[in-house]
Amino acid sequence: MRNDSDARDNLALERTRLANERTLLAYIRTSLAMLAGAAVLFQFFSSLHTYTSAAWFLIAAGLAVFAIGLYRFIHVRNQLNTYESRTSKG
Repeated sequence: MRNDSDARDNLALERTRLANERTLLAYIRTSLAMLAGAAVLFQFFSSLHTYTSAAWFLIAAGLAVFAIGLYRFIHVRNQLNTYESRTSKG
């Protein structure tokens, strides 16, 4: 009975790891979309100050989204590794 419970726990841990990776990819995709939007604004509307300001905002927001996503991924990964090492010893 204990092996069945261990297998379920290991599978749940793997699913959580995969979900964490998918979430990181979503953060990266969002960040790249913001940076692409900024590139379009710079390319086609560089003569208008309002659009240039919006492009700089999109660059800052895109980098912030990437940094937040990376921080969250690393934090959750470390928590999962800590949980795994704690449960494997017990």
